[in-house]
Amino acid sequence: MASFGQSVRVGIFLGTRQLRRANRSTTVLIISIMTFTFLNLVVVSGILVGLIVGGNIANRNQYTGDVIATTLSGKGAIDHSQDFIATLAHDPQVTAYTARFLGGGTIEANYKTRTDFANKANSVGAQLAGVDPTQEDNFSHISNYVVEGKFLDPTESGYIVLGSDILDRYSASFGQGFDSLKNVYPGDTVKVTVGTNTREFIVKGIVKSKVGQVSLRSFISNADFIQLSGRTDLDVNEIAVEHNATITDDQMKARLVADGFDKNAQIQTATEAIPDFLTQIKTAFSLLGNLIGAIGIVVGSITIFIVVFINAVTRKKFIGILKGIGVSPLAIQVSYLLQSLFYGLSGSLLGSLILYGLLVPAFNAHPLNFPFSDGILVADVPTTIVRIIILLIVTLIAGYIPARMIIKKNTLDSILGR
Repeated sequence: MASFGQSVRVGIFLGTRQLRRANRSTTVLIISIMTFTFLNLVVVSGILVGLIVGGNIANRNQYTGDVIATTLSGKGAIDHSQDFIATLAHDPQVTAYTARFLGGGTIEANYKTRTDFANKANSVGAQLAGVDPTQEDNFSHISNYVVEGKFLDPTESGYIVLGSDILDRYSASFGQGFDSLKNVYPGDTVKVTVGTNTREFIVKGIVKSKVGQVSLRSFISNADFIQLSGRTDLDVNEIAVEHNATITDDQMKARLVADGFDKNAQIQTATEAIPDFLTQIKTAFSLLGNLIGAIGIVVGSITIFIVVFINAVTRKKFIGILKGIGVSPLAIQVSYLLQSLFYGLSGSLLGSLILYGLLVPAFNAHPLNFPFSDGILVADVPTTIVRIIILLIVTLIAGYIPARMIIKKNTLDSILGR
């Protein structure tokens, strides 16, 4: 009786021989099916997850940075903000940071022409952000998202940049219940009220972003904000930090906590600052993508099953002869498993080349334009390897079952074609 090792070697020889003599068109077709099965398993899930990841990346780049400090609950600002800022300014691993004053206010556009006070004012409640224009632009590159006019000039005073979502022509799709300013353009004058203080500002530009904290805010210089709000200190409400690649977000946060700044501010990494509902959506999209990919695996496994089954049926007489001359059933099974492995592995490797050589770079260069994010294709290598292994296991099972069915037939019946 042949040993296990001998059976495997004979099986490899038989399988290789069959693959070499197989119809090339059929082989190309099967590999193509397995390639698309692999892409369906990886790409669909990657795109769905990429919608959320793309939004999270934009949120990091334009709003939170790598670490963000915000006002503690019940506090009006971050106490001792200037000590915090001074520490960041002298930290060689901090590449950029921005400090923002925040406050609620009302922006009114038709106050000069409104004669009938029975008519609703053209006004909207908005969050005002007082920033250092140069510092903010170096940090978030906010000027790249100005779609009308320009961003604030650090040498000017009395100018405001409006978030697009508070303007009627950009936010009309939100519905009638959403207050917005009508017919406001760069160069127009608006009246801004914070508490009991009111001041006129010239609209410098309109900023449009898929990050809500950017497109729903209106930006003025920090000097204008302090004057308008009547603040008597320099304590800010947000400090966003970017660091270099020599440390991680968690390490940056830990250093700030070790310096005691967590006593006066809530310090979070960019990941921690992601709202819970977005994390839940990401998980749901991942499960949905896996479900769709599982359907693709079933289709691919059925394809392999049919191919191997037809191959084994048409070679039933040959299989009977092999068994008759002493070739072990295990060797014959190994030969068909080898064919299944070849198709699955070839499809996975070709799919990986397409994925990482074409699709991922293409999505990074040209993200999908969705209303709430720029969708990318998420395909991390460890997850992809796991899915390749799953695909290969399913493929091997799909090849083993029909081969086992044919081999179990009586040897004489197989030889005689019965």
